Amino acid sequence: MLLSIRGLTKSFPGTRALDGVSFDLRAGEIHALLGENGAGKSTLIKCLTGVYERDAGEILLDGRPVAPQSTHDAQTLGIGTVYQEVNLLPNLSVAENLTFGRQPSRAGLVQTRKMRAQAEEMLSGYGLDHVNVAQSLGAYSVAVQQIVAIARAVALSGKVLILDEPTASLDSAETEMLFSVVRDLRERGLGIIFVSHFLDQVFSLTDRLTVLRNGQHIVTAETAEVSRLDLIHHMLGHELEEAEHRRHATKTAQQSVLTFDGTGRRGKIAPFDLTVSRGEVIGMAGLLGSGRTETADMLFGRTPPDSGKAHDDDGPVSLRNPREAIAAGFGYAPEDRKTDGIIGELSVRENIALALQARRGWWRPLPRAEQRELAERYIERLDIRTSGAEKPVGELSGGNQQKVVLARWLAMNPRFLILDEPTRGIDVGAHAEILRLIGEVVESGMSILLISSELDELVAASDRIIVVRDREHVAELVGEDIETDAIVRAIAASDAPAAAPAAEVAR
Repeated sequence: MLLSIRGLTKSFPGTRALDGVSFDLRAGEIHALLGENGAGKSTLIKCLTGVYERDAGEILLDGRPVAPQSTHDAQTLGIGTVYQEVNLLPNLSVAENLTFGRQPSRAGLVQTRKMRAQAEEMLSGYGLDHVNVAQSLGAYSVAVQQIVAIARAVALSGKVLILDEPTASLDSAETEMLFSVVRDLRERGLGIIFVSHFLDQVFSLTDRLTVLRNGQHIVTAETAEVSRLDLIHHMLGHELEEAEHRRHATKTAQQSVLTFDGTGRRGKIAPFDLTVSRGEVIGMAGLLGSGRTETADMLFGRTPPDSGKAHDDDGPVSLRNPREAIAAGFGYAPEDRKTDGIIGELSVRENIALALQARRGWWRPLPRAEQRELAERYIERLDIRTSGAEKPVGELSGGNQQKVVLARWLAMNPRFLILDEPTRGIDVGAHAEILRLIGEVVESGMSILLISSELDELVAASDRIIVVRDREHVAELVGEDIETDAIVRAIAASDAPAAAPAAEVAR
């Protein structure tokens, strides 16, 4: 066995990120590593590459125990990694990137001709004969940059190659070009760990797969022997069973408040049509990377649409940036509250007042007394556990930080509120309070787009559910069709077109 992981355990304060994980990687194998957010994939990779020191367990490479202390140490042992965001230097030439840190030199001067010859030799066999190694790396496509990064990693390591979401920014032709390289590396005997959220790619490329969930090993199996449906169940932890929930009677005579026609953004989410009704909860389900957050970001103008249009009864609605979305009555509580939601150094009062202040304009400051009254009202209404409105929000628990983000948008009273994973990583009490709050504001007429990985949560809260797969809205469930079973089947369904033929890729 090329690489063996035995009982790998890693904890952080309050979280066990890896809990006794074990699996093997064979030489000449492409092995998929799968799991939702928080499953432990990133922590496992960082333990393998020396970024984190494991708490327990062992790593065997060619049957010998190894304990990499840094990424350089891991590379020396034979373990290399290529990430979604190419970690090379686009301002340097291809040759400089390939030989960085070990350029041939004489008397302290780089031997440019020899360096370029070495680079051309490193790229031989990767199908990049057209690449000029003297040209800056940034002049080439992301796909070419990925292959250059792979060539460098293989040259530095040469045993185990970890590909972490390598196709997230590639189109179908670029993806097939990359896959051709990966298959060739398999034939050379490398062991390849392939991390991806595109299930079609997993089934077309990999030999075996391992699923992690909540830091634990769930299954390792031959890819060909696992159905898409079973794979989804392993990843989400849901079996096909009836879930108790309120019945969703199809609403009639609803008042439409927003309409999106052919709205999409190339490379992010395929064009879709969506009508939002007053007092409606639209659930959105899909795997990590399926296009859920991309939809939310686009509707709020963070990555504005490049096709379609939005309108309401008063005419067109512009979504070129978040400022315009806020002006149109939109609110957005993002998935990563620590990075995109709160400003940790500011007080609870200042965080709650932010959206309302932005809508008013910074030339019309919200009086401090009004900010304080607003904060106290929502601290009481949402039961935000804090010693006072002036406490820095970064010192609150995750659940209370989430409540502060919700309070910010409720204070603005949006007509359309986008909630991306509003209950992730919070305790049971805060979870129940946030779901109760969603029901309360919907009764008052607010419309909500609820994105969640918790299928039972979506089933219980939504009036209809949109299923997203491979960056496309593929199904809509309403009424009695809103069942966990139906959501899982829609996520798992496969009707994607075949990959581009090699002849097309070559062009």
